[in-house]
Amino acid sequence: MRLSGRLCAALAGALVAVAAAPANADPLIGAPGLDDPYYPLDGNGGYDARHYDVTLDYDPSNSQLTATTRIDATATQPLRAFNLDFDGPDVRMVSVNNLPAAFDRNGEHELTVTPLLPLLPGLPFTVTVDYAGPAEDAAGEGWTLAPGGAAFVAGEPHAAATWYPLNDTPLDKATFALHATVPAEWEVVSNGVRTQNVVTGGERTVTWESPQPVLGYLTTVAIDRFTYLEQRRANGTPLLSAFAPDAQDSRANEQRLPEILDFVESLYGPYPFEAAGGIYVDGELEFSLETQTRPIYAPWTDLQTVVHEITHQWWGDSVSVRQWSDICLNECFASYTADYLWPERIEGADVDADYRDTIEKYRDVQKFWDIPLANPGVGYEFTSVYYRGPLFLHALRKQLGDDIFFAAVREFNIAHAYGNASMPDFRTFVQSKSRTDLTGFFGSWLDQAAVPADEYLFPGSLRG
Repeated sequence: MRLSGRLCAALAGALVAVAAAPANADPLIGAPGLDDPYYPLDGNGGYDARHYDVTLDYDPSNSQLTATTRIDATATQPLRAFNLDFDGPDVRMVSVNNLPAAFDRNGEHELTVTPLLPLLPGLPFTVTVDYAGPAEDAAGEGWTLAPGGAAFVAGEPHAAATWYPLNDTPLDKATFALHATVPAEWEVVSNGVRTQNVVTGGERTVTWESPQPVLGYLTTVAIDRFTYLEQRRANGTPLLSAFAPDAQDSRANEQRLPEILDFVESLYGPYPFEAAGGIYVDGELEFSLETQTRPIYAPWTDLQTVVHEITHQWWGDSVSVRQWSDICLNECFASYTADYLWPERIEGADVDADYRDTIEKYRDVQKFWDIPLANPGVGYEFTSVYYRGPLFLHALRKQLGDDIFFAAVREFNIAHAYGNASMPDFRTFVQSKSRTDLTGFFGSWLDQAAVPADEYLFPGSLRG
């Protein structure tokens, strides 16, 4: 995610309180949350989601949604009841293994399902949820209704639950398919590869499939009168980008997508997905988001934003956080790549000078250092990782030297591809590549809410 300046300032002043997840003493009921330190009721216990198949009809004239989601999963414990995360329209029916199931909506986003027959551990099962109602405008936390009837879904971390039920946790990736029907004059864009686009009797039906596992907040649907830019990488990877009517000025930046992919690939290893592109919307949105294979771009998007979101395909999409406190693993790398490495390698900028200028400007500004990178706190995830994250990684690069730094971050990313990693994992891995004890460096940059000591602010060639 890359924020507009206005939203970044607003989030920096936000404070969100979250109650701890209640203990679940019944061994036959899946836990209603997975105890993430920031969002303890996100995700659900007792099963592993394998695939989501979402079928929806959308009417742009009145924002009405009619949908069915099928979830293929495997039970990890005996289950007489389990939860899904869902904050969308009214649920009409739920079935488990094609048998009617009881259901109850409770809490902020819980859909508790009670199968007719209990589920046994280790066995696959299928849940089908039918629901219908208006797509509610959530102002960047789910559905956003754009001008003229257009609509799209974007938001981190909870957008997915506004349009389909799921196990909404970074710890449970699954493959994904979307089948959407809209009036024939409208287009539908989503993740992965478009495998169907047919018009019959005044309706358009489009299918998108993601064969690589994806997290909920990284899925999207966008409905508009899009036009397209089709490109292809030298290795044959198809690139399909969509532009809303008032987003045509962004074509010039998106035409550089093959170059951007090649650049980021040179840093972090092979592009991890089967397709790429972008979705340029013209609704009110104060952030751009790294939706997998095809980021959502806000109207204010510039070239560095595109580099930022494409970098997320490696850091955030392929390698995902274990907990939301690990958010620096996503945003610090995306920001460093867009704000330092691209200007340095492609545009010839003196990023050492930029680093020193930034330190000089903010060294004595305590508010700049108030939010630690390793654990920014709930409600502050998307603050310091943008403005201090690049400084941390540049200092780490100078501490290690280019050869060790770039080899280490590439190896770490490839080793965790399609899985999860944490900031403690990263610290341990980088330490294994250095003969110098990095405890003080990491503690100073990541853990403390104060300016680092000079030896950590100006390591290696940054010394005066």
